[in-house]
Amino acid sequence: MSNLCTSSNTTASSTFNFNIQPLKFNNSTRNHRSRNFRVKMCSSIPQNATVVGCGSLTVDFLATVAAYPKPDDKIRTTTLKVQGGGNAANALTCLARLGLNTRLISKIADDSQGRGMLEELQIDGVDTSFIVVSKEGTSPFTYIIVDNETKTRTCIHTPGYPPMIPQDLSESSLLSVLDGASIVYFDGRLYETALVVAREAARKNIPILIDAERPREGLDDLLKLADYVVCSAKFPKAWTEASTVPRALVSILLRLPNVKFVAVTLGKDGCIMLERSVNASPSTEEVDVDSLLESLELRKDKSASVPTCISSSVAKLKAEGIGTVTGKLYIGTAESVPPSELIDTTGAGDAFIGAVIYAICSKFSLETMLPFAANVAGAKCRDLGARSGLPYRADPRLASFIN
Repeated sequence: MSNLCTSSNTTASSTFNFNIQPLKFNNSTRNHRSRNFRVKMCSSIPQNATVVGCGSLTVDFLATVAAYPKPDDKIRTTTLKVQGGGNAANALTCLARLGLNTRLISKIADDSQGRGMLEELQIDGVDTSFIVVSKEGTSPFTYIIVDNETKTRTCIHTPGYPPMIPQDLSESSLLSVLDGASIVYFDGRLYETALVVAREAARKNIPILIDAERPREGLDDLLKLADYVVCSAKFPKAWTEASTVPRALVSILLRLPNVKFVAVTLGKDGCIMLERSVNASPSTEEVDVDSLLESLELRKDKSASVPTCISSSVAKLKAEGIGTVTGKLYIGTAESVPPSELIDTTGAGDAFIGAVIYAICSKFSLETMLPFAANVAGAKCRDLGARSGLPYRADPRLASFIN
């Protein structure tokens, strides 16, 4: 695998200039690039789609190292980048670059990091007018150690203060942020505020997508309002206590009767999705969901480097000891990124979710959605940080999907 950086010049590409006092935002290059792409995105379809996101917005301090340190080690970074992060903010940045209208609900402080985060989002076209800025306190931040040997990352998060509370979002702001919204996305943070927004979105019949990264306080209440759920690899089994991922997905659809599909992301192993079917024939065949997944795995083309999707027919999917749900099972493969191009997986899940939301707004079939999302996530992994590698709508790698 190639080194992430061969000279100190790489650090100059940071979204924020890294100076201990103060932390300043560098937008000279990004302003020019953003304007060029915004011209192209203005004619995009679906041009009227608006995505509201509620959740995390942070500053990421990304340090790449040759190998993860052992206890009491002292090591040097090979690259340092300071950039905006946070699941919700990353996903909305992805969507804004793909041409959709985006609005973010979050909270930061009026400090140098907070001001830099706002400016970065605004350059990418994210509506920041619903972000609460506290006059006092500190903005949230995350230290991210990127292991250049294993291509893994370790995140150490420090929440902002004061935390966001429902009273921070006035009733008029709540109504304004949801006005004309096509879908609302929650990353599971800020749960008290998120629940207020989600209940109003449900009352207005606005679809809701939940990022179920791990069990969190208040997440169960949010999931009850969800139309779509995208999970991290560990969440389905942890939440349902099922013995296998396919059984866990069946359990999720049984426990959440309003959910249309649930997907679990598996990193380099792609993803698995279970879609509910509501108009199936009474004579639909019953199959064991674990056996069905095994049969789909056998149909994978292991020599293919581009993402693909393999789906079953509609069936009654039985999970031993749990129950049966009628639906279709899908496997989405990940892009096989060459080792020399694989830089950092930070934010790959956020890019995937952003692309899934774009696909929902564009009415893609699920067979198209999963390869599209894998392509967007693969593009992100070719640069350091959660946002640097996010593709723009004009990216030729997306042309076959978007055009």
